[in-house]
Formats: sequence, C-alpha cells, structure tokens
Amino acid sequence: MNSDLAWKHLRGMTPLSLCDWPGRPCCVVFLGGCNLRCPTCHNASLAWDMESQPLLPQARLRSFLASRARWLSGVTVSGGEPTTVPGIGMILHEIAASGLPVKLDTNGMLPEVAEALLAEGLVEVFSVDVKGPPALYPELSGGAVSELDARRNLSRIFALAENRPGAFNFRTTLVPRLSQTDLETVRGMLPAGFTLATQDYQPPRRPHALADTEARRTAGNLVQ
Repeated sequence: MNSDLAWKHLRGMTPLSLCDWPGRPCCVVFLGGCNLRCPTCHNASLAWDMESQPLLPQARLRSFLASRARWLSGVTVSGGEPTTVPGIGMILHEIAASGLPVKLDTNGMLPEVAEALLAEGLVEVFSVDVKGPPALYPELSGGAVSELDARRNLSRIFALAENRPGAFNFRTTLVPRLSQTDLETVRGMLPAGFTLATQDYQPPRRPHALADTEARRTAGNLVQ
C-alpha cells in the first residue's frame, strides 16, 4: 500500500477536545473522503471534496504528538469516514507511536475494516454512527446504502460489539426525519447491554449541507 495515498487524506486537526471522547481530553484528527452522501452531513466539503481543505503534513502531526502527547489521554480519528482511507493503518501506527490510544468515528458500513483494525490493536474504541433503521438508510445515506446492505453491515458491526463490548459505542443524530419509533427500532437492534446515545440536530450552518452534530467543527482548525 502506498503510504503517500493514506497521508493525502489527512486534512485537519483540533488540538484539544473535551467532548469527542467523554472522560478523556483528546485531539481530533480529520480524514477526508466518505462512502455516504448523507443530506445532513456537516462536513460535506471534507467528505466529498477533501482537496478543498488544507493538507495537514505527516511531519506536523508527528511533531504535535511528540510535543503534546503527555497532555492528552487519546486521539479521536474522525472524518469524513476514516475506514474508507486506503492504508489508514499507516496513520494509526503513527499515532500509536506516541503511546496514545485511538477512538475512531465510523458509520459502520465497512465492518471488515473495523474488524481488521480491532484485530491489529490499532483502535481502542469505535464510535458507530447508526443513521437510523435499515429501511431508512437509502434516504438517510443519500442513496449510497441499500436497506439490505445496511442490515448486513450493521449486523456484522453488532456481532463485533458482542465479542468486544468495551470497544464499541453507538449513537444516532436526531435529524428531523427520525421519529421516536425509529429510535426505538435502532435501540432494539443493539446487542444486549448496549445503550444508544443521541445527538441533537442543529440548524444548517452552510448552504451545501444541513447540519448535525456528527462533526461539531470544520476540519480546517490546523495546528501551526
């Protein structure tokens, strides 16, 4: 795998967040690209047009982690959709060299990637964004995922969570399309012992996307 290809997806970083990994002060690394086209996407430019966002050089991330790792308790890797990044393991190995654990935000539609990263010990926690009931995925994903594929992928993610309960949490954003019945359907799909966190919907911030709280800031907050 060409490592340069993976690093071309590194598009931003928030030096400190107290909310992205509850209980842990962390930095947030943003990777461009996504396999969905959700009409509620908050970081649409990062997800679908990452070249519009400044590149964060590998050396800058390495320098930041070397100088500030002792002040952090982890690194959240977000996007976009990190599991779509070719060779993402190379980026995660770079982070691992700092001694910091990783939480990875994912839509769960590439469960084979999540399984591989978990097996390699490169991710401590996956935060899975369950869009809604599988029947609504064609609408909620902008036509990118069929109901059948949503069921298949979520079932595989839930099976992983059953085997490694401490390595997964699940959340849903309260977009206007979702009803309380839809939320109960999602809760009923989760493995035993898991709860569903919900995130409030926020009004649109930019004309190209309806905003949600899936990513609460743009990816352009780079470390200088």
